[in-house]
Amino acid sequence: MKNNKVLTMIIIVLVAIILIGGIGFVLYTQFNKPAGSLEPTIDEIVEASVEIPEITTNLADNKIVRISLKIQTTNKDAGTELTKRDFQVKNIVIQELSEMEQKDLEGKKGKQIFQQSLKTRLNELMQEGEVQEIYITSFITQ
Repeated sequence: MKNNKVLTMIIIVLVAIILIGGIGFVLYTQFNKPAGSLEPTIDEIVEASVEIPEITTNLADNKIVRISLKIQTTNKDAGTELTKRDFQVKNIVIQELSEMEQKDLEGKKGKQIFQQSLKTRLNELMQEGEVQEIYITSFITQ
């Protein structure tokens, strides 16, 4: 009789461990799915992006820069807002470039620093969403 109770307890504990392990496995696999399904499609990215036509301005060292940008936002509404703020975007781009010298924009790192500072400044303006990425589509200095 006592052996029956011990055997029953062992079976119950084993079943509980197996159930907890199974539930843990299912939860682990559900929460660690790749974020690929959350990534926007290229059509959604294009829809939420704003083209900034070529801007020509002086740098701090009296050199000239010509730059065109494509700004990716979080959603279509944010893209619409940024389009309406076109004049503010151009102003911020010119302000940021006027503080930089040609050597500051050289290489990959220089452009990344410019993109990051621009992104920060633009996100301060945004109300409907935020700027996710800034792409330099054309760049010439003289």
